[in-house]
Formats: sequence, structure tokens, C-alpha cells
Amino acid sequence: MGFARTCSVALVGVEGVVVEVQAGLERGVAAFTLVGLPDKSLVESRDRVRAAVVNSGEEWPQRKLTVGLSPASVPKGGSGFDLAVAGAVLAAAGRVDPAAIADLVLIGELSLDGRVRPVRGVLPAVIAAAEAGYRQVVVPEPTAGEAALVPGVSVLGVRSLRQLIAVLGDEPVPEEEPLPEGSPDPALAGLTVPGAGAGTGLASAPVSPGGPDLADVAGQRTARRALEIAAAGAHHLLLHGPPGAGKTLLAERLPGVLPPLTRQEALEVTAVHSVAGILPPGQPLVNTPPYCAPHHSATMPSLVGGGNGLPRPGAVSLAHRGVLFLDETPEFATKVLDALRQPLESGHVVVARSGGVVRLPARFLLVLAANPCPCGRHTLNGGGCECPPSAIRRYQARLSGPLLDRVDLRVRVDPVHRDDLLGPSGRGESTTVVAARVRAARERAAERLRDTPWTVNSEVPGHELRTRWPLAPGALAAAERDLERGLLTARGLDRVLRVAWTVADLAGRDRPGDEDIALALELRTGVARGVPLPTRG
Repeated sequence: MGFARTCSVALVGVEGVVVEVQAGLERGVAAFTLVGLPDKSLVESRDRVRAAVVNSGEEWPQRKLTVGLSPASVPKGGSGFDLAVAGAVLAAAGRVDPAAIADLVLIGELSLDGRVRPVRGVLPAVIAAAEAGYRQVVVPEPTAGEAALVPGVSVLGVRSLRQLIAVLGDEPVPEEEPLPEGSPDPALAGLTVPGAGAGTGLASAPVSPGGPDLADVAGQRTARRALEIAAAGAHHLLLHGPPGAGKTLLAERLPGVLPPLTRQEALEVTAVHSVAGILPPGQPLVNTPPYCAPHHSATMPSLVGGGNGLPRPGAVSLAHRGVLFLDETPEFATKVLDALRQPLESGHVVVARSGGVVRLPARFLLVLAANPCPCGRHTLNGGGCECPPSAIRRYQARLSGPLLDRVDLRVRVDPVHRDDLLGPSGRGESTTVVAARVRAARERAAERLRDTPWTVNSEVPGHELRTRWPLAPGALAAAERDLERGLLTARGLDRVLRVAWTVADLAGRDRPGDEDIALALELRTGVARGVPLPTRG
């Protein structure tokens, strides 16, 4: 009896579990049995592996073959186990030294002709292998750059099963015939899910010189100031006002103001995008904040994650470490909007399905845009709004109180004045200038929070803000009055404190003063506090 083992990785959400692939040959009628809780696509690997081995010039063992995937209790799916199954079978048959593959992690799909096709989720799979102590992985060549992002792991990219056999047997590695220049590579189809990017409104941060610039936004000094505060402290933002005032224009420019992702953040984002199948080929690392703007007809599974079997990442996870923009927010289903309450508080979403429970990262900056009524002309002088009061109340009530209580900044965006739109005075600062101030404010916050588990002001619990970094006596007097009058909840008071610290960081002050608290209150409650905006741009 021949026996060999190697390893691969099963993905559960965006987390990986190392799976031992065992192959055993014994006397009996030739048969191929695959056990270990495989799904349909994995069961079909029996035919793919057999054809790939034969078409690679190797002999298929004519004995009873059993391939086991351990642990058997973990659901396993996808075609990424093909390469590991083929390696274990060839080692059990004596074509490859079993010791040569025992400590390898093999990830990849096999074509019938023996070529190795790329699969989604290589980065989280290699991360799981490294955390389990494995130091050598074999992946399809197009995803070798993605796998190489994990430190301390030796990565081998192969184009075919023939190349893998040659490397393991210390034989000359055959050269695979390259595709004609300019012809499409069908193997790259395994890296993306058709329509996934378009369906979620996903785009990279517009930081290129020709991308959207804040200088394009005419007027709107208050909204621009709120956008800067939101970026500096990662505070959630609501923009409400009539159509055409610039709400979407502002939201689309927010990712360009955010600082570039740190190495750890970039790995987190890349892992999610790799699993979702929206990682652009040739771009192994996403280092700019993502921007996700789903349509208002989005369902709950598409927003928070779901699908058949084990849940897949939704829009809140695709916007991890970036911006989630919900345009025409009252048009979203109420249950869909209320599903955002958990990730807004915890920074992750837990999705339970019959196939299992998955924890997905979801620490995003939420931007909501809403009209004042169904026709959008309710607040305009002479706008001709004919919506009945009951319709206006129902429309505005679609944004529930518990959801709005988690939004730090609520800004009214009025129509642009003619002088701001056509005159030179309406042009504001560019994205580059604002982004520099945002980076400086984040550095000040990071220095203050250096010995804590938090990095931005929006993450700091209110109790810590009130005890570890107390304000000057009497600075909270206005906020305390609003709390007593019912204009603020306890959560709202904490969020006012966080915004005030961000305002102070932008101004270069050591701690918030009366004006910082007043501005934070004005941006949350909409009640004017007589705080002048800084004259910029």
C-alpha cells in the first residue's frame, strides 16, 4: 500500500484552515474515492486531477485510491485543492518522493491539460498556512506576487503540473509554451467573479492626478469642513439636502483625502478582495482605501454578507478600511439599513447561516446621502414641493433613530450659490492640501493613543475619553445641557467628545476647548452654536 500526505487550505469567510490531504493506494478494483466533507466543485476534482495527470505524461495508478481531507468536520469547497490532491496521489504512487511534499502547502486548480489555474483567496490562505507554521507554499504563477506578500514564507509559482513534478523530483523544469503576444489569458478568469465589482459599486480610491479633486466642489464650506473632520477621525457622516447640491460629489472625493493604508491594513483589505474575486490582476496589494457605493436596491446579503453555503463578503466588508457610501439612503430597505448597526459599533459582522458562522471584517467610514423628501424640494424656497406632510415624515423616518445615533456628523448641504458656482471665490482647497492636514491630525491622534489598542478618535470608548484624557473644567457645559434636554443620548455625548478631539487635532491643540465642543455639537445636532468656520481656500 502506498501512502502520502501534503497540505492545502480551506477558506471559511476570509479566514483559512490548513487541511491535510492524504492519499492511500491499496489492492482492489480501480476506483477514486474523495472523502472529508467536500462540496460539488471539490468532488469534481477527481476527474480534473485524473485528466491532468494523464495529459502531463504520467501514469495514473490502476488501484483503489482513497483521498481524505482532514479535518473532516470542516466544510471544504472550490477547486483550489486540485494541486494538492494530484501531488498526494503522485507521491503515493511513487512518482514523487512523499517526504518532498509532506511539509508543502499546495494551492491551485488544474486544467485537463495539466496547466495550473489561479484561484481566489490565495493571500488569506497563505496567511493561514504561515500562522500554522508552514514555510513553503506552491501557488499558480499569476498569484505568486499575492502570496509573496506574507513574510517568512517561501513561494513557488508554477504554470503546470509538469513543472511541479520536475521541481519536486529535482529534474530539469520544462518550459511551458507562452501565449501569443496580445492574446487573452483564460487562466486569469479564475481570479475574478463576473460583475462583482460593478454590483457592489466598488472602486479604488481616486488619488491619481486626473481623479476627482475637492477643488471641483463649489462652495459648501460647512460640508467640506465636515468631510475633513470625518477623514481625520474616521467619523461617520450624513449629508442631507436637495438634489444637485453636491452630496455625491463630496462623498466621491473622501477616499482621496484618507491616508494610505498601513501594511497591516493593506493585507486585511487585499485578503477580503481576493476572497470576493475583485482583486485586479497584476495588483497583488491594495494600498489605497477602497470606495464602495452599492445601489439602493441592494439586499441584506449583498450589504452585510451572505450567499449559498458559507457566507461571502458583502459591501460592508469590501469597504473595510475605506468608505461605504449609501446614496439616496432613504430608498434602501429599512431592515437593510438597520443591519449596519452591528458593524458600525464592533468593526466586524458576524453572519450565521446553515453552512456555518463567519466573522468578516467591516471597519469602514459610512457616508449617507439623503434628500429631504421624495421629490427632494421640501427645503427649497419656491421649490414647488407637493409631497404631503405624512409622506415627508414616512420618508425621513426610514433612517431609524438607532442608526442615526451612530452617525457623528450630520450636515445640511444647501444649493450652491451663483457666486460660488460661477465666481472664483467658490473654489476651495485641493484634495492634496486637505489630505496633508488629515495626515497630520491622524499622526497627532496616533501619538496620543500610542500605548492603547486604538488608532483614531472614533474608536476610543467614551469612558476612556472622559477619564484618561479629561477636558478643561466647564468645557462640556453645553453638551451637558443638551444631554439633559434630550438632544443628546449618552452615546451621542461620547461621539461629540470624539469629534471634538478630532477638531482639536486638526487645529494642533493639545485638548479640545469650548469652541471645539461647540462645533462638534453643531455638526451633530444641526443647531447653530455661533462657531465661525476657519477661512481656508
